[in-house]
Amino acid sequence: MKLPIRSLVIASAVAFGGPGRAHAHFKLDAPASWANQDSLGTPLKSAPCGQSDPGNPAVATNAVTGLMTGSTVTITVTETVFHPGHYRVALAADQNSLPADPTAHPDMNSACGTADIMTTPVLPVLADNMLAHTTPFSGPQSFQVTLPAGMTCANCTLQVIEFMSNHPLNVPGGCFYHHCANVAISATGADGGCSSGSGANEIGIGCAMLGWLLARRRRSR
Repeated sequence: MKLPIRSLVIASAVAFGGPGRAHAHFKLDAPASWANQDSLGTPLKSAPCGQSDPGNPAVATNAVTGLMTGSTVTITVTETVFHPGHYRVALAADQNSLPADPTAHPDMNSACGTADIMTTPVLPVLADNMLAHTTPFSGPQSFQVTLPAGMTCANCTLQVIEFMSNHPLNVPGGCFYHHCANVAISATGADGGCSSGSGANEIGIGCAMLGWLLARRRRSR
């Protein structure tokens, strides 16, 4: 059966990632995500942390990354499905205290033309307009944010969201995708145990040294 020309155009757009494609995704590689992610990064649609995606319930990992107050933290993401856009990072006491997604503005191409950007971030936002891009990345991408000096918490939520321009609205996240990490911020960077996850290198070295000392003590008995 011969398809009408209009149908062929729409089918081609969907197959090759044109205007018909209604999704883009990313994975949070570091710090460790608070929930399991599939190969595309799902769940991540629902604000603030992908916790209530339709048909994709979040499964918590219970991972907590230890970070040092006032330190510089490396955020690493893998964009699994490309769309032009950028990333924002926020920090709050828990998921419910995270800020709302920025306001998005449509343009002639899509419902997601641009989004408000905080050029001078104010807490709870730590950084905005990070990794701004209009072409696909070649692999995982990293950038750094600085934690507030003197701020400590036993189990805070670090949020990384992606704004996607030239993109249809996703349900229920609109123009945004969301990932979060549970973090413990202290003067030493410890997370209450010795599983430093993706925290600072110094934490991992400290844990390794502690393990070596304990093993040596056991052998000497």
